[in-house]
Amino acid sequence: MQKNKLFVGNLAFSSTEADLEQAFGQFGELHEVKVILDRETGRSRGFAFVTFANEDDAEAALSLDGNALNGRNIRVSIATERPRNNGPRREGGFNKGNRRF
Repeated sequence: MQKNKLFVGNLAFSSTEADLEQAFGQFGELHEVKVILDRETGRSRGFAFVTFANEDDAEAALSLDGNALNGRNIRVSIATERPRNNGPRREGGFNKGNRRF
């Protein structure tokens, strides 16, 4: 698990990557800032990921949890890997367990 990658939630939909760079950059060198966008609308989904160059800076940035950014109190935590759910697996184009002839 990466301990230098932070999850930032409860973002104002108007928050940009530049806003996050300004807020989190004061804690150290940033490797990546990514606001997550909705695939269909292109609008922010209200959360982002901020990756620091080292773990100590990420740990210090956790102090922003509960602080206001663009009018909303953001939630900041260490990002955890979530298993991907790609839906049910099908072989042969149909569900073999429900065969009807």
